[in-house]
Amino acid sequence: MENLRYPIGHYQCPEKISAEHIQEWIMILETLPERLENLVKNLTAEQLETPYRPEGWTIRQVVHHIADSHHNSYTRFKWTLTEESPVIKAYEEKEWSNLFDARTAPIQLSLNYIKALHAKLVYLLKGLSSSDLMKYYVHPDGNVKVSLAENIGKYAWHSNHHYAHIEGLLKREGWSF
Repeated sequence: MENLRYPIGHYQCPEKISAEHIQEWIMILETLPERLENLVKNLTAEQLETPYRPEGWTIRQVVHHIADSHHNSYTRFKWTLTEESPVIKAYEEKEWSNLFDARTAPIQLSLNYIKALHAKLVYLLKGLSSSDLMKYYVHPDGNVKVSLAENIGKYAWHSNHHYAHIEGLLKREGWSF
């Protein structure tokens, strides 16, 4: 079950984040919209309603979750760049994924949103200075400080994490992609 839940493992932030890490992570964020759309564009309505693991979200919910989560992350980047060490607003991702839109909306809505959002996000990230990357926000769960450099890594991991959820299900079911 752990392999189904964390197919690429848990996020591990490097002790020292290099410029190469940042470039690699931004590339993952830049390519996610196209990779994700290519992965899911030919799925049937029935396939979209399939959970990626027992008691997990459906593919539809995962796609909408990526849009919601990355929307929140983009806002966190903006807050951190414009405020001094802001305490961010956490959100109940499981509850968001149970809302009507996440359970029923066409995935194309979120695919289009992810494409636009990531274009803006990547443009912003490519313009960050070394001092910008060291700025941080405070997550209210445990008052954890998260630098912008680390947040780039977290969301690159998050992109690959959920992509792997869907890809793994497609492979296990023998659905072509």
